[in-house]
Amino acid sequence: MSNKLYVGNLPYSFRDGDLEQTFGQYGNVLSAKVMMERDTGRSKGFGFVEMGTENEAQAAIQGAHGQNFGGRDLVVNIARPMEARPPAAAASVAVVVTVAVTAVATAAAVTTATATDCRHAGGLTTVNTSTLFGI
Repeated sequence: MSNKLYVGNLPYSFRDGDLEQTFGQYGNVLSAKVMMERDTGRSKGFGFVEMGTENEAQAAIQGAHGQNFGGRDLVVNIARPMEARPPAAAASVAVVVTVAVTAVATAAAVTTATATDCRHAGGLTTVNTSTLFGI
């Protein structure tokens, strides 16, 4: 068993100090972190607590799980390792390359197109190639 805990269903007003205070009654709190949204600074409603020992972690689970704070019942479990995610950059690069190749391939055609030959929909400009090439 581990001494690292996941704490979910936190009131959005909870901060690191509140988490540390809540779990401090069950033993030594080595760290307490409420996860915050990067853009807004608002709590995501969950956090992590690292207790001093596995016995203290078990006491915290038994004592805090289901306790009501701010109208919300806490969920306290042993924290699981974060699952590996594929790098987000790889998917973005493929889209950019595809768009760039398409843009280069149609650049000559687009420069000769009239306004009626092109239409813009959902962030993409399409060209009616049948009128450009007389097809």
